[in-house]
Amino acid sequence: MRNKILSNKAYPVVFLAVIVIVSVILLMVVNSITLPIVKNTQVEEIKNTLRSIFPEMSQYELEDEVYIIYQDGEKTGYAFIASGSGYSGDIDIMIGLDSDFGIKDISILSQTETPGLGSMITESSFTDQFKGLSASDIALKVDGGKIDAVTGATISSRAVVNAVKEKMVEIIDSLE
Repeated sequence: MRNKILSNKAYPVVFLAVIVIVSVILLMVVNSITLPIVKNTQVEEIKNTLRSIFPEMSQYELEDEVYIIYQDGEKTGYAFIASGSGYSGDIDIMIGLDSDFGIKDISILSQTETPGLGSMITESSFTDQFKGLSASDIALKVDGGKIDAVTGATISSRAVVNAVKEKMVEIIDSLE
């Protein structure tokens, strides 16, 4: 009987179908268990980044992808996430604006740039250059702006600069 089942031409197809169905069900169960944990971790990372940009923040609200920052009930700034395409992949950046729409600070949330070279966009020597700038000042120095590119990582630097400027102009237009 066993040999008859194993020699049947449909057996491999049925066996693989059962394996795939069981695997999919297991993946769905694991995903449903871990999804809330991942979401909570992402929310905490955003809160921590907002606190680092706005240490005086007492609360925030999210409206149409813009975080409105409050200090003791008064609106003190705005924050939003911009994305750019770097040398090795996407770069996600949190940008904080003061109430006059100048950059308070930026923070690189995620990047996959070359370690030791393009990844230097995360260092304060690069990100601190954005502080206090308006949208019209944001460009690399070689393009007439005020930002020095990371040596050897012009593509990564340009990706950050372009993403910050484009998203900043878009958000300021929607806020005004």
